[in-house]
Amino acid sequence: MTEQSKTYVRQDPSGAYRVGQTKVSLDSVVISYLNGCSAETIQDDFPVLSLEQVYGAIAFYLANRKEVDEYLERQEQLFNELREKWEKDPDPVLQRLRAIKAGSAQVKA
Repeated sequence: MTEQSKTYVRQDPSGAYRVGQTKVSLDSVVISYLNGCSAETIQDDFPVLSLEQVYGAIAFYLANRKEVDEYLERQEQLFNELREKWEKDPDPVLQRLRAIKAGSAQVKA
């Protein structure tokens, strides 16, 4: 029997790390792992992943810790920049929804 090498983590065209062929981000698995979740709990949170894929993603993180930590820092920086942009210039639909929600909250009070 020939043993094939399995790829548990890949980079998608945007540069984001994904687990296997799923859309689950490596970020999600690693953050859960760093927060003390077991592989079984992570797999429960992301049922599209097999337990093997979760362990594979964790092993990838442990084997490439420096690179992945730097990637996670860049992702967090990007997220913060986008959040600041959205807060400064919110989407008109979001503004309308917030106004509706504020109006309904006033009616309830």
